[in-house]
Amino acid sequence: MTEPAVDAGETVGAPPRTRRLTAEARRKSILKAARRAFSETGDMNGTTIKAIAERGGISEGVIYRHFESKDQLFYEAVVEPLREAVDELVAASEVVDRDEPLTPERDRLPDASAGGLWDEVASSDPGRAGNGPAPRAIEDRQPSFALFAIGQRGTHRPFDVPCPRNAIVAGPGDVADFASSVGGFPVVLKTTRGGYDGKGVWVVESESDCAAPFELARRAGVEILAEEKVDFRRELSALVARSPSGQVAAYPVVESVQVDGVCTEVIAPAPDLDPDLAVQAQQIAMRTAAALDVTGILAVELFETADGRVLVNELAMRPHNTGHWSMDGAVTGQFENHLRAVLDLPLGSPEARQPWTVMVNILGGDHGPMSEDLFGGYPHVFARDPRLKVHLYGKDVKPGRKVGHVTAYGDDLDDVLERARHAAAWFRGDLGMESE
Repeated sequence: MTEPAVDAGETVGAPPRTRRLTAEARRKSILKAARRAFSETGDMNGTTIKAIAERGGISEGVIYRHFESKDQLFYEAVVEPLREAVDELVAASEVVDRDEPLTPERDRLPDASAGGLWDEVASSDPGRAGNGPAPRAIEDRQPSFALFAIGQRGTHRPFDVPCPRNAIVAGPGDVADFASSVGGFPVVLKTTRGGYDGKGVWVVESESDCAAPFELARRAGVEILAEEKVDFRRELSALVARSPSGQVAAYPVVESVQVDGVCTEVIAPAPDLDPDLAVQAQQIAMRTAAALDVTGILAVELFETADGRVLVNELAMRPHNTGHWSMDGAVTGQFENHLRAVLDLPLGSPEARQPWTVMVNILGGDHGPMSEDLFGGYPHVFARDPRLKVHLYGKDVKPGRKVGHVTAYGDDLDDVLERARHAAAWFRGDLGMESE
């Protein structure tokens, strides 16, 4: 068994020292607890420092060491973020006055503010608003809501897209009724808005497991979608780009490897995928993009079932993590084709450049300086693999957070997998200070 490393000045056998939060990190944790506490009461006067301390698992004394009063805490936790949001909205409204095409950056937009801006654009220049999906449409196309609409064919034009059986449910009793209709528990519950990377998704084994999801949905002001739990062998993703004129470019169907609801790696194309299923997945993505009048990139995440079918899992109307491989592995990457589509220019070829491309996400590690110093990972991975591509996002490193990705490509899938996985592990700090 390897003995733990000993820091200079530390006595062998002494109790391990706990890692202390920096003052800035402590302030952030206090503000996070305060936001939750104020949100729960909806009232500054009704929220006590004691309640905030209990919410954050910290002492009142620690709070007072960082904040002079509850008023200051309320201002920094609630007022300042609202002011920043207003400033962003004002800045966005200034864009309306410029004669430039618009495209939303993400598929979760505040419907009131974004919708108002879009209405202003549409009223003054309908053609310009056509260069991207309108926020009202995006609101109706949240992943889970869109899945419900596809399955029920009640909100959008009817089109034939296979998906798991699903229903909007109002409470635990409805979930039990739904479970009975699909063969029993377990079933999957999803929020109809705001879910990503496994957030807002629960697998429930009984009616009694449903209380927490419905309480969260109530606080967030969203509905819950119940879905049958699918017996699947792996997850796939079919990515398409679509322009306002109706041109569509379909990328190779990829395999998406998920761990705890988070995408860890993507293999393009999906190994050993039946050609007929690959075509079916691409056709599903193209039909969905046309039916929802998508402009830009649409990612359709799918289950490949144990009995050889493909079912739609979720939708994302934006450049997507499962398409990052295309930045280096396709003739035209997803970001370029998204912009071409927004500008209604002819779309570029989505063909792969090499037989195999593997993208592995760099997730924030928890190995202290080895995980935090992402730039320090460059010398090793580039020296070891001159053909490797690295993309860091400039985000603060937090355990499990997507902070970048690496891409490798070539003729041998096992070799490509090893190269990409090694590089991502090195950036996370998983390999320590030495590696082959």
